[in-house]
Amino acid sequence: MTPDHDRSRSPAGRALLSDLVRGHRLTAGLTQAELAGRAGIGVRTVRDLERGRATRPQRTTVDLLADALGLTGAARREFVATARPAPVPAPATAPTPVEPDPPVALPQPVPLVGRERDVAEVSELLDAYPVVSLVGLAGVGKTALALTVAHAVAARHPAGVVGVLIGEGSDAADVLAASTAVFGVSRLADLSCRLDGRPALLLVDAVERAPGPVAEALRALTAAAPSLRVLVTGRRPVELPGELVRPVAPLDVPPAGAEPVDRAELDRWPAAALFAARLTQARHAPPTPVELPALAALVRRLGGLPLAIELMAARGRILDVTELLDRYGDRVLDLAGGRPGWQPADPTAGTVTLREAVATSYHLLAPAERAALRRLSAFRNRWSVELAEELLADGDERWDAVPLLDRLRELGLLSVRGAGPFRFRLLDAVRDFATEQAEAEAETAEIRRRHASVVAGLVRRTAPGLVGVELPGTLHLLDEATGDISAALTYAAEAAPMTALLLAAALPRWWRLRGRDVTGRAWLRRLLSDPRTAGARPVLRAWALVGMARLAVEHGAGPEELPAARAALATFVEVGDVTGELSARSVLCAVLRGIGAHDEAREQAEAALGLATRHHRVREMAVAQAHLTWHDVRVGELAGARRRLATVDRLAAQCGDQRLRLLTRADLAELTRLEGRYAEAVEQGRRAAAALVELGDPGRRRRTIGSVGLALALAGRDEEALAVVAELWPSGSVPGRHLAAQWPDGGRHARTEDALRALIEGQVALHRGDRELAAEWFAAAAEAATGDADRRDLVEALVGLAVSTGEATVLDRLDRARQVTGVRLLPREEALLRSSMSLRERGGPE
Repeated sequence: MTPDHDRSRSPAGRALLSDLVRGHRLTAGLTQAELAGRAGIGVRTVRDLERGRATRPQRTTVDLLADALGLTGAARREFVATARPAPVPAPATAPTPVEPDPPVALPQPVPLVGRERDVAEVSELLDAYPVVSLVGLAGVGKTALALTVAHAVAARHPAGVVGVLIGEGSDAADVLAASTAVFGVSRLADLSCRLDGRPALLLVDAVERAPGPVAEALRALTAAAPSLRVLVTGRRPVELPGELVRPVAPLDVPPAGAEPVDRAELDRWPAAALFAARLTQARHAPPTPVELPALAALVRRLGGLPLAIELMAARGRILDVTELLDRYGDRVLDLAGGRPGWQPADPTAGTVTLREAVATSYHLLAPAERAALRRLSAFRNRWSVELAEELLADGDERWDAVPLLDRLRELGLLSVRGAGPFRFRLLDAVRDFATEQAEAEAETAEIRRRHASVVAGLVRRTAPGLVGVELPGTLHLLDEATGDISAALTYAAEAAPMTALLLAAALPRWWRLRGRDVTGRAWLRRLLSDPRTAGARPVLRAWALVGMARLAVEHGAGPEELPAARAALATFVEVGDVTGELSARSVLCAVLRGIGAHDEAREQAEAALGLATRHHRVREMAVAQAHLTWHDVRVGELAGARRRLATVDRLAAQCGDQRLRLLTRADLAELTRLEGRYAEAVEQGRRAAAALVELGDPGRRRRTIGSVGLALALAGRDEEALAVVAELWPSGSVPGRHLAAQWPDGGRHARTEDALRALIEGQVALHRGDRELAAEWFAAAAEAATGDADRRDLVEALVGLAVSTGEATVLDRLDRARQVTGVRLLPREEALLRSSMSLRERGGPE
C-alpha cells in the first residue's frame, strides 16, 4: 500500500522527506531498526531522516530505502524526487494543474470466490457504523475481503479510500501518524479540513499486532473526523464505542456423505471451487472426475480456510488430490505458508503454520474459555447450545454457554451455519488444535467420557421420535450427530461399556432405516457379551436383545436371534412393560415368519393386536394389523388383506404416523400386483417409491421399485421392466450369480433382491418366448428365495419355472414348497399351470 502524500507539502510545494519516510515505514509495519536492517544502513540515518535533520541523503541511500520499503512506480518516483530534488524551475505564467487525488490508494483486490454475500453485507454496514471490524482466524480471508469492499464502496467515499498496516510494537502516535499521512496531512488537527465533511474510508489491517494503541488512535481519528469510516481487520475486535464486529467465516464446504457427481455440482461449494481453481493454476490441468470425492473430503478437512486451501492446492504440482488427502488429511495443522498481508513478500518474515495461526487466537481466550474450548473439541459435527451446556457442566452447576459461544464466534474459532438448533461447529483446524491441547493437559479421557454420556443422553431422549409424526425431524437430528454417535460408541465400548449399552440399545430403528443393520447388530452383540454389562438393568438388556433381533431380520439372520427375542419378551411381560412387550411381539412376528413358523407368527400378531387394543395404542394396533395382512396373502385371502390394509392406513392416519402410511401404500401396490391389476400396481408402486426417498428406508424402497418392475414384466411392458432392472442393478448380472455384493449389508436384502431381479428377467424372457432363458432366471430366483427370504417369491419362482419347463420334478418341488410355507396358489397362478400343462400334453412349443 502506498500512502497518499499529495497534501503534505513543503512551502516550496514538495512533500516533506521526513513525513514520506515515516509514513512509508509505518504503512509497511516496520520499526526504525527493522527498516535500517532491511536497507543495510544505520538506524541513526533513518532516525535523522524522520526528524528532518537530514534532508538530502546520498542517492545510494535513497535507492536502498526505496527497495527496503518495496516502493515501485509513482510512489518510488515521488520518494526519489523528494529525497533528491531537481532544481526548481522559474514560475510559469499560468499555474500547472494539480491532478486530483486517486480515488483508492490501495492495491487491487484478488478475485474472491464465494464472498459475494459478505461483500454486500460489509458494504452496507459501513453506511451504518463508524467502525466495522472484520474478525476471524488467520488465513480466513479478512484482508482480501476488506480490500474488495474498499474498492466496491470507493464511489461513496469521495475524500479518499486509503489504508495502513499495523506493525508489531506500534504505539498510538505511530498509528495516528500513519493514518493522517495516508490522507496527506501531517497533523490530526488538519484531517478535518482535509476531508471537509466528505466521506472517507480508512482500512486498518492486522490490529492484533497493537490492539490498545489502535483503539486509542481510532478513537481520536473518529472524534476529529466524523465523516471518516474505518474498516478494521484482525483476529480480535478493537472494542470501540459504535464498533460493529463482523466475523469472517470460512468458505462453505461440501457436506459429508454427499459424493459430487461432476465438477459443476462441486463448484456450488465455494471452498471446493477455490481449491479446483488454484489446483488448475498450479498444475495446468483441472481435477479429474476420479479426484472429485477426495477433493470434497480434503476441503472439509481444511475447514474452508482460504489460506489452507491455497497452500494445499500449491502442492498439487507434485501430488494428485487423492495423494494430497492421504498425505496431509490428518495433519493440516502443519501446513505452512507466508504470513498473510497486503505488502510485498518479505523473505525475513518467515512462515506461519495453521497451528500457529489457531494458537494466536486460542491465547486470546481467558483460561476458563480455553478449558471450555478443549471440551467442545469432542464434538465431531454440529451441536446445539443445550448440548454444549451439558458437556461443559460440572456436577449440578449449569453453564450459560451463550457468552462463550459469542466469544468463540467473535474470534473466528466457531462456525455458525443454518437455522436449526444444531448449527454450531468448531472449524476442523480449531478442533484438532484444541484436541492437542487437551492431550497436553491430560484431559482427553475425561472429555471423551463426558462426550459419550452427553451423546447417549441425546440419543435416548430422541430415539422415541423414530416412530410417528416426529420421524423426519428425529432422523435428521440423528443423521447430523452420526460422527458423534460413532465416536461416543467407540470410546464408551472400551472405557464405559454401560454407557455404550445405553446408547446402542436406543439406536436399532435408526440403524435399520439407514441400512446399517449388520453394523448395529454387531455392536449390540459385542456389548451384551461384555462381562462388564452383565449387571445392567434387565429392561435395558431386553431392549438391546429385541433391537438385535430386529436388525438380524433385516439381513436374514433372524433365526439366530430367535432366543434373544423370546428372552426379551419374557422380561417385558414379567415387569409389565407394555411398550417393550408390543415391540418384542412385533419382532417375533417377523422372525417366525422368516423361518416358516406361520401359525406362531400369526398368534404373536393377534396377541399384539389384543394388547394394543386394550391399552389404546393406536400405532401398535396398525402394526399388528399389517403383520396379519401377509398371513391373509399367504393363504390367498386377497380381499381380506385389502380390508386389513385399509384399516392399517386409517389407524396410521389417526396416530399421525406418515412412515407407516407410506409402507402401507407400498404394501398395497404389491397386493394390487398379486391381484393381477398390473397397470394400477405400477402407478401405486411408483408413487410409494418416490415417497420412500424422503423416508430413507433404502431396502423397502428398492423392494417397492422391484415390485413395479415385476408388474411391468407381467403386463408385457418388457422395455420398461428392463429399465427398472438397469436402475436397480446397473452393473448387471447373469442367471444363478448372486448380487449380494451390491447390497452393503448383504444377507436378506441381497437374497430378496436376487429373487426379484431374476423374477423380472424370467418374466421378460417368458413373454418373449425364450423359455430356456426364462427357466434359467426362474431357477436362479428359486435358489435366491430358498431359506429365509420372502416365501411368496419362492412360490412365484417355482410357478415360473414350471411354466417354462413343464417338468414334473418342478411341480413336485412346488407342492413341497407350498406345504412348508403354507402359501396357496392364486387363481392366476393355477390358470398358468393348467394352461402350460395342457399345452405340453398337446405337444406345444418347447
